[in-house]
Amino acid sequence: MTANSIAYECPLERRRDWLLIGLIGIIHATSHFFQLVLPTLYLSLAHEYGYDFTDLGLLASMFFLVSCLGQASSGFVVDRIGPAPVLFFGLLSFVASGVLIGLSHNYTMLMIAALVGGLGNSVFHPADYSIINHRVKPLRLGHAFSVHGLTGNLGWALTPVYMAALIHLFNWRVAAFGAGALAGVVFVCAWLGRRLLSGAVATAKPAEAPAASTPSEGTASTTTLETPTAGKRQAANPAALDLSRQTAWQTLLTLLAQPALWGAFLFFAFTSIAMSSVQNYTIPMLGQVYGIDKVLAGSTLSAYMLCAALGMLAGGFVAGATPRAERTVALSLIMAGLLLVVLAAGAVPSLAAVVLVALAGFCSGVAAPSRDMLIRRVTPKGATGTVYGLVYSGMDVGSSLGPAGFGLMLDLGFDLAPWIGAGLAFVVAAGMAVWVAHAASVAGPRAAQATAG
Repeated sequence: MTANSIAYECPLERRRDWLLIGLIGIIHATSHFFQLVLPTLYLSLAHEYGYDFTDLGLLASMFFLVSCLGQASSGFVVDRIGPAPVLFFGLLSFVASGVLIGLSHNYTMLMIAALVGGLGNSVFHPADYSIINHRVKPLRLGHAFSVHGLTGNLGWALTPVYMAALIHLFNWRVAAFGAGALAGVVFVCAWLGRRLLSGAVATAKPAEAPAASTPSEGTASTTTLETPTAGKRQAANPAALDLSRQTAWQTLLTLLAQPALWGAFLFFAFTSIAMSSVQNYTIPMLGQVYGIDKVLAGSTLSAYMLCAALGMLAGGFVAGATPRAERTVALSLIMAGLLLVVLAAGAVPSLAAVVLVALAGFCSGVAAPSRDMLIRRVTPKGATGTVYGLVYSGMDVGSSLGPAGFGLMLDLGFDLAPWIGAGLAFVVAAGMAVWVAHAASVAGPRAAQATAG
């Protein structure tokens, strides 16, 4: 943060930032909440229709497959029409998906509901991160990323409890309608805060803007100096690019040529494989491996999400304290992976298994803010929504492959496969984080050499 910006920091700007961070957090929590609506209905749907784990896992896989395809493209839309209308579309899609699940009477209707929900889920990361990077002051970016991740995990933690309570009090159809109603309430909140989301709220600003901003500030400025060396710098360093003037096709070609962005895509793919395993199959696996009843197993899954949220709070301070974000990410994910492998061994008491699940959630949560800071380092100007859409589509790829793949393994008798697979995926993701940081550090010296040339 520059001395000029510090001088003009005022309570109105601080209040605006925190209101925006809070609103985005609530919206993000809703997207994560809806990612677990179908998995929390697995047992009810299996009892109602006799579906096996392969059938049920395919519903979640199709949800995330559509989300992947939509997320990769929705970033372009966000960069061109703004994030607020895109967020409204996503929330309304969740409302429609919840209603469709509640009205369903066959597998086809459930699949349609999954596809509609996946389409809605596709828009949130590009829109959220575009708003955070462009409209939150740099002083609060670390906290914004931390709150964003925290609220996402709180959304995950709420789903099992919320859905289980409605199923217990009424039935699974009422629970599905209740999920849609919750998304409707958040849509109303987003609509009331639309001026905040669109950046239309007036704030105190300095009389003269700083002459230049660094790539790390993630500003929304689209002004660049057209010098002979600019092209060389842009070719060498993705963070030096300004893609706001390019067409969608030119932007895509430019981004696909950046190794660090491919590494980020694979990082999200492997972390989501691990997380989808935990989210979709922790409840049945705790019953099969440790004999834990479904009520305690559901509470344990919620504990995983809550501890992951606490880990994100801690991770926000860690991310601000060290510039080596990749080390925090790698160590945290390796620890989470090892804990899941220990769980798969089935050698600990039942209560200890509950504790290990929660600890794995905490370790995975610590990595999240540092992960977002790492991705920000390789994000070009003018393409924030596009980049976050592309790299986060890796999350949907992993989430679409994981449920069906691990569900098939369970049906074939490989009872330990989900936890072992999740542990290995976390370790691979840790390696990818280190590789992304290395690719970004190599690009910097190359840019300097190009400038000197």
